[in-house]
Amino acid sequence: MPKDTANWLKSAVIYEVFTRNHSASGTFRGVAEDLERIKALGTDILWLMPIHPIGEIGRKGEYGSPYAIRDYERINPDLGDEESFRELINQAHALGMKVIIDVVYNHTSCDSVLTRSHPQWFIKNQAGELSRKIDDWSDVYDLDYSHPELWDYLIGVLEKWLDFGVDGFRCDVASLVPVEFWLAARERLNRKKEVIWLAESVEKCFIKRLRDMGYGCWSDPELHEAFDLTYDYDGYEYLKAYYRGETSLEAYLNHLYVQETLYPAYAVKMRFLENHDQPRIAQIVGRGAALRNWTVFYSLLPGAMLIYAGQETANDHWPNLFEKDPVDWSAGDPEFTKYFTNVIRLAKEVKLNYRFKDAVLVTKGVVRLTWVGKEDRIVAIVNLENRYGRVPVDFAVSGKDLLTGEPKLIQGRYCIEREPVVIRC
Repeated sequence: MPKDTANWLKSAVIYEVFTRNHSASGTFRGVAEDLERIKALGTDILWLMPIHPIGEIGRKGEYGSPYAIRDYERINPDLGDEESFRELINQAHALGMKVIIDVVYNHTSCDSVLTRSHPQWFIKNQAGELSRKIDDWSDVYDLDYSHPELWDYLIGVLEKWLDFGVDGFRCDVASLVPVEFWLAARERLNRKKEVIWLAESVEKCFIKRLRDMGYGCWSDPELHEAFDLTYDYDGYEYLKAYYRGETSLEAYLNHLYVQETLYPAYAVKMRFLENHDQPRIAQIVGRGAALRNWTVFYSLLPGAMLIYAGQETANDHWPNLFEKDPVDWSAGDPEFTKYFTNVIRLAKEVKLNYRFKDAVLVTKGVVRLTWVGKEDRIVAIVNLENRYGRVPVDFAVSGKDLLTGEPKLIQGRYCIEREPVVIRC
């Protein structure tokens, strides 16, 4: 188990880039030109979505899904070449950022080099044809991990990219790949250097569905035997239901307690409000005070933080995964970017110097988060439903709001504020 998970990951900021849509050129050089701005946000880890050639058979959209990979060992020429990729890595390293790349090991494109060279490495249907577990993923075939030679090949590919200069891997639908494989990969690669292992774990309902279908599907606690970080999809399941009005916010807060108590102590969750698979948070809650409250809320949850490129500008357009659909950087909100950057800086400081205690409802839609230090504590109160009025409270807070510099006193009753407050007391 990864008891060697680096402590700094607990406060890490991960910036997700879809190279095709990050700039007008859609290339590594387009990303490299933006690295100083990305670093200034507080980014520790640059995550590049798949960089490999995309399959053509069954392609979705004009450009295809980057997760339908034709060749794990090559670079998509639309993005650049090995030289420009190495330059991007070197520039990121020079700015103090780590670089991780996407690993898509549940499946390949339907016309991948492996379907031709090693068709025996894929699952088959009753007719003996290459197949997949999820019918909707029609542009891919799934790998069959009953073949030891497949394990050796895939781990060798990881070694190649590690030797090339990357610092770790974000592993796509890691829950569908045997955790024993990930353990073997970690054991072999971590002999070389510290490697960052981020698992895209899945929602609990997806785990149940796949297990009911007779497939192996590994939960977050199981994945933490091999991974440093897992997605917060086990909790996001509740947030999605909350956004739809199907459950209360308390359901998500209760699950935070489960994560804090039933997962390994070294486990780090990656918190997100949006990513390439989920809508923009500004599309869900809008801009203004609502977005500021949700930003403070997610930033002060325990674990690493994900920024999906454009989130920092309050962009509300969700880029198309299958087309050329560049982020419209001119449509952003510069004032929100300043606010966002300040919140990220503050959250990192809190996570480095304080211990997370709890997240509880003050009243419907209003949440209090508490972090405890050796001599003081941090209390944040976020208004996630644009509530107003005065409510009785069973806690007292006196100190300075770290977002505005203003003094704050809460005792007996709380006058709900429209903006979030983060008080050192």
